[in-house]
Amino acid sequence: MPPLAEQHVRMQGLAAVFMVLRLLTQLKMSYEAAKKRTEPYTKIVAELPQMRHETVQVVRQAVREGRRPYVLVNSRSEGNAPLTVQALAEMLRD
Repeated sequence: MPPLAEQHVRMQGLAAVFMVLRLLTQLKMSYEAAKKRTEPYTKIVAELPQMRHETVQVVRQAVREGRRPYVLVNSRSEGNAPLTVQALAEMLRD
């Protein structure tokens, strides 16, 4: 899959009232490698700044367009989904 920002550009022109972003694994990393890297899912093992930045950009754009964004975060992305969600929420507040 391409990065989030590129996926969003490809979706331009679609008329949905909502948007779903799924943050699953690091780019170009297999499920198995991501699982091994992030288990036991108790902490952030490696922040993914590009993923976070692009997520915040896409969410803000969706809100500007009057669309409702939903962000689903898997612990295999950075190691602990609740902590990733907390970091994204803090970035959105700034």
